[in-house]
Amino acid sequence: MNVKQSSLISALLPVGMLLIAMASVQTGASLAKSLFPAVGAQGTTTLRLIFASILMLLILRPWRTTFTASSLRTVLIYGIALGGMNFLFYMAIRTIPLGIGVALEFTGPLAVALFHSRKVTDFIWIVLAVSGLALLIPMGQADSLDLTGALYALGAGVCWAAYILFGQKAGADHGVQTAALGVVIAAIFIAPIGVAHAGAALLNPSLIPVAIGVAILSTALPYTLEMVALTRMPVRTFGTLMSMEPAVGALSGLLFLHESLTLTQWLAIGAIIVASAGATLTTRPEPAALMPSD
Repeated sequence: MNVKQSSLISALLPVGMLLIAMASVQTGASLAKSLFPAVGAQGTTTLRLIFASILMLLILRPWRTTFTASSLRTVLIYGIALGGMNFLFYMAIRTIPLGIGVALEFTGPLAVALFHSRKVTDFIWIVLAVSGLALLIPMGQADSLDLTGALYALGAGVCWAAYILFGQKAGADHGVQTAALGVVIAAIFIAPIGVAHAGAALLNPSLIPVAIGVAILSTALPYTLEMVALTRMPVRTFGTLMSMEPAVGALSGLLFLHESLTLTQWLAIGAIIVASAGATLTTRPEPAALMPSD
């Protein structure tokens, strides 16, 4: 293998990892939807976070890290934001298509990116994002998107923004160990809601294989791939590629859940993707927080 081929592989490998990670997350979300009839979105979130926390504890072993009272407060908020994001996203996709849910949720990191940028071109991304939202959010039409589901997705976006802000601070102190503790906190935060809603149904052994599959596809596998990809590509490239996630979600919903979108909805998702990518490219370079697994 010559130097040129080696350089090409080195450049394409992290991109491939990131694409696999995005496909894994959205496939996991599609699989999670199959659990909704049995335990609801609340129970599904609980099962995912419990099994994901077990996996993350075994892989990352956060007990080897010493946390101060201040850093624990940051991690606590980070974990609650992570739990809220997962819970609200699953509540959203009960009634709205997966791709639209991801697009609306993306307003969180988009808002963070725009807040940290002061360029005139930011106005373009704001207009695009608002235009996309205007096309997606119900305006009273009989065949419009479910308003409650859309609000849940926007709420997930707010939690995503908090996840990024507090995740960056917590990660700077304790690195990847923060993720494992954050997932455990998220599980503890959401579990009472899932137990109250689904009760003994959560103990059904037949649900365990699917729940583990969701935990692996939505958390363990993509998080690991994203971590590796981040070390091999510029932060802006990472953020720009992650902006494709709403489209990946829409395709996953189409393939696995048979959720077809109208042309207007595809255009709205496209506007939010372009706004997210543009905001990422024009934001001041800063340390990246991992994009969370929905």
